[in-house]
Amino acid sequence: MRKLFVGVAGPVAAILLSMSAMGSAAAQSFPSRPITLIVPAAAGGPTDAVSRLVAESMGRTLGQQIVVENVGGAGGTIGMTRVAKSPADGYMVTVWHIAQATAPSLYDNLRYNVIDDFDSIGRIADVPMTIVGKSGLEPKTAKDLIDWIKQKKAAVTYAHAGIGSASHLCAIMFMSAIDTQMTALSYRGTGPAMSDLLGGQFDMMCDQTTTTTAQIKDAKIKGYAATTKERLKILPDLPTLDEAGLKNFEVAAWHAMWAPKGLPADVQKKLSDALQTALKDPKVIERLAALGIEPVKPEQATPEALSAHLKAEVAKWSPVIQASGAKAN
Repeated sequence: MRKLFVGVAGPVAAILLSMSAMGSAAAQSFPSRPITLIVPAAAGGPTDAVSRLVAESMGRTLGQQIVVENVGGAGGTIGMTRVAKSPADGYMVTVWHIAQATAPSLYDNLRYNVIDDFDSIGRIADVPMTIVGKSGLEPKTAKDLIDWIKQKKAAVTYAHAGIGSASHLCAIMFMSAIDTQMTALSYRGTGPAMSDLLGGQFDMMCDQTTTTTAQIKDAKIKGYAATTKERLKILPDLPTLDEAGLKNFEVAAWHAMWAPKGLPADVQKKLSDALQTALKDPKVIERLAALGIEPVKPEQATPEALSAHLKAEVAKWSPVIQASGAKAN
């Protein structure tokens, strides 16, 4: 029996060593083909813009093209489900935002666990948001807008990029702050929503500077307020909601990158290092700045920092969403 065990153990050990060596070699050669980056939202929106800037720079660092694919719908859960169910080899990643933290509270039958089914690559940026309206909207200032909404109530229409999206969360907090409910219109992304706002098909929305800055500057839409503590450098004439009387109102949409759970450590490090290199890329910084965005600090862009941030955000938004009664089932 002892001789038989020894005889079998030798080949088995050799196979295991061979598999380990193959895994190490695969990690060392990563990436050997193009990487797919899933954006769980429509093209033309803020997450799409951030993703494409980062993908271009990361691709140069990694020596392989990163192909951006938009998979919108269902508040981003269709795209995130696809990522969660994909092989954990580094060839599928995703850039998503604050909606990753709100999904557990909004969906009773979510097909993935936002924490357990993904490996963190790193946080990218915190994006300021703005309250905007169609060009012909009656109110002139943010204070006028608040008074007007309180008077018109449900007759006022606002758009968002799907339940649980940053634009939806901002609207929930805004309506709670002014104690008035408006009528919601749900879109598959803020890109399509902005097109309809430009066409005057609804009254207003809360959206990220990536989508609104150019339109506000060109006076194609009305900019009412920023949802930040201080005025935005890129839109210095735009007051804050705090200035309009909503004290301590602050909402920002953060973006981050994940991969399917089970990523080899070497591959995770390569992706994270490439992301951090992108966030220091002068061209990326310049182009993000044009959208009113600054990359996060290096210590916030690590996998460990993102994992801690996501857990904190899930805990933060859960009671807010429960209080609103919002559900996306």
